[in-house]
Amino acid sequence: MSLRARIRAEGHLIDSGKLTRIFDRIVQDGATYEVVHFEIGRTNDQVSTVELRITAPSTEVLDELLVNLLPLGASRVEPKEARTETAPADGVVPEDFYSTSNHPTEIRLGDSWVSIERPRMDTVVVVEEDRAVGTKLRDVRKGQRVVVGRDGIRVHPPDKERDRAHFGFMTNEVSSEKQVELVVQRLVADIAEAGERDGRTVVVAGPVVVHTGGVEPMERLISAGKVGAILSGNALAVHDIERALYGTSLGVHAETGETVTDGHRNHIRAINVIRRAGGITAAVEQGILTRGIMHRCVTERVPFVLAGSVRDDGPLPEVITDMNAAQNAYAEVLRDASVVLILSTMLHGIAVGNMLPSSVRTVCVDINPAVATKLADRGSSEAIGVVTDVGLFLSLLADRIA
Repeated sequence: MSLRARIRAEGHLIDSGKLTRIFDRIVQDGATYEVVHFEIGRTNDQVSTVELRITAPSTEVLDELLVNLLPLGASRVEPKEARTETAPADGVVPEDFYSTSNHPTEIRLGDSWVSIERPRMDTVVVVEEDRAVGTKLRDVRKGQRVVVGRDGIRVHPPDKERDRAHFGFMTNEVSSEKQVELVVQRLVADIAEAGERDGRTVVVAGPVVVHTGGVEPMERLISAGKVGAILSGNALAVHDIERALYGTSLGVHAETGETVTDGHRNHIRAINVIRRAGGITAAVEQGILTRGIMHRCVTERVPFVLAGSVRDDGPLPEVITDMNAAQNAYAEVLRDASVVLILSTMLHGIAVGNMLPSSVRTVCVDINPAVATKLADRGSSEAIGVVTDVGLFLSLLADRIA
């Protein structure tokens, strides 16, 4: 016996390619569809609406199909109320929990749709009276109401292909080096707009920023008030401080490119100096650290979070070695981010990408196209990958904006 359901989707369905993906998903999952209603937006700004009647050969096929259609923005026309079950223990949820995407999502509570607060990838939804909060599994407490199943859930994915017109000179998400100046030009406008709306531009940076000569332009950006926060790890801070104290980066002279005798130990010397001073901020206050990215963050009161890893030397006193605490600190900084600039760091960049709502403008700059592609593929209409030297990119950006 065949089973039927009626679904609805709304948005820029045609020019975004979303309608085609919905059709393809239905057929791929072994069901058929009939278009019941289709209203096309009459102008570029108006959205289109489609209602489909789906016929599936079994309950299992229909249920799986409805789950697969949610990320595409298609859900039942007559939604049921979202179902909840109580968490059996701290950090444990019912088996059939709903796992969120990074797209804006609503759940049905009574007769109303309620937006999920703090949207990000891979959280569960905890219901507290008339609120729905995206919550990390480890933060769930025994007895809390957790959304289960797929009833009463509505996802609003961005119109990815259409919105890419913001960077319309690109034919795909990852551009080659010849597009760098155009990306910089658009990014300058985005950063200015973020400042006007009290949004924060967050920089996620790896140590390659130091190795490629990006320190000076980054200092200029910070002093110009264009950087709201920096997220990184031990390595960026260590090599920035090594360069500030000894003029080397990984033991190589920053100006001449020559290997310095015994320079391989300079990063350990730098860590030792900062630990003796009591930390980065203390070293700045004592006049020990007088230049560099970390110095400029302290003097300009730009917050930074350094997350540790298993390979860290030292680490520096400010490095957060508890991974849960570091992740929470990152998430707190990203809460009001409007623009995120990821500079040559696969580890921290992908971690940040997973924490961001899909609506946040994200630009990933890396010489390795695989990193840029992975960030662009994370499901955000706003993620752009730029394959180029990060030092060059920062110099162009600082020249335009600072």
